[in-house]
Amino acid sequence: MSDDNASIKMVETENKGRALVSCRPLRAGEIVLKDSPILLYSAVPHGGAAVANYCSNCFRTILPHSQTTVSCPNCTSASLFCTPECQSIALSTSHTPFVCQALTRLHAADSPLLHHHHDRHLQARFLVAAYNLATVSPSNFQTLLSLQGEPFVDDASIFLHSLISSVCPLSNLGQLGFSVELTAALLAKDKLNAFGLMEPFNQDKERSVRAYGIYPRASFFNHDCLPNACRFDYVDSVSDFSNTNIIVRVIHDLPAGREIRLSYFPVNLKYSERQKRLKDDYGFKCDCDRCNVEANWSDNEEEGEEEMDGEDNDMDEDDDDDVGDDLETMDNNMAKENDDFPHAYFFVRYMCSRDNCGGTLAPLPPGDAHPSTIMECNVCGNLSKCEE
Repeated sequence: MSDDNASIKMVETENKGRALVSCRPLRAGEIVLKDSPILLYSAVPHGGAAVANYCSNCFRTILPHSQTTVSCPNCTSASLFCTPECQSIALSTSHTPFVCQALTRLHAADSPLLHHHHDRHLQARFLVAAYNLATVSPSNFQTLLSLQGEPFVDDASIFLHSLISSVCPLSNLGQLGFSVELTAALLAKDKLNAFGLMEPFNQDKERSVRAYGIYPRASFFNHDCLPNACRFDYVDSVSDFSNTNIIVRVIHDLPAGREIRLSYFPVNLKYSERQKRLKDDYGFKCDCDRCNVEANWSDNEEEGEEEMDGEDNDMDEDDDDDVGDDLETMDNNMAKENDDFPHAYFFVRYMCSRDNCGGTLAPLPPGDAHPSTIMECNVCGNLSKCEE
């Protein structure tokens, strides 16, 4: 696998399986991947105040009193579309009669799902979207099944399998080899590969996810607690490219053959929080350069780091970089001053300073001859002048 401009390729690594590496030297800010989702599903709690805020097809914010908003003609769930065009697209792809019927039954007053935690609701929505994908795009369904994630049949997957059996038309499911093992396999793919499309940044409240998507090529980026790339989404954009695409840009120059890594969460989380998130959500212990340094810190030192970074944000974001890469780009004197805290430069150079943001900065894409001097935050979207 390689991207459209042959800047990255997929390789098999000895310890981490599949990874994405640079095919040639990359310049700071260069776009290495634009990826479109093969599946999207809403993360907004059913019946909540925000349910009418986003289009059920493109997930753009629906402006108050919009004259173009239309609802789904086939179901009673709160499914709105920002335009008739989005409605038309959805009714033949992501919001078919199969999905309408399933969503209506999932949220009925007598649904077994009613009293379960929101996470279980999200898993049910994902399964409806995944089994619908098998019908409308069998090739994308097979791509989904090829992603990382080993099935594990437990009480949750058994319950969800039974639930899907009761809310989805069996005539559609029977031809798919529908089984609890298949349901468990799909849940594993979602757990390890879903990207969150975030609500607009608001400095005064915690940022949450408006939708989840499966991006087949972006799912191959491995994690590092100091990323050398970060991902951007522009869900509310009205530009020509698909607004649900995600874009990955490198944050500094990289040589050919270097693995490109993202952080699976904001980089300002302290060591113990990062390790817990990675173990609980992805099933591995991180041994990146930063973690190897911080593993020997005391709790007081971790608290000191947190104070320097500012308040952390609980959100689904992506970024990545080797400590060695950062040291290559910084002044030698600064490197010597930070022997005990080698990632200090990363926080100064590549972390957004806006209150309650916690985002990562990457230069805008470089011009033909000159690197960009404007840094963009992948969380709040703030643009700032790059200071050497």
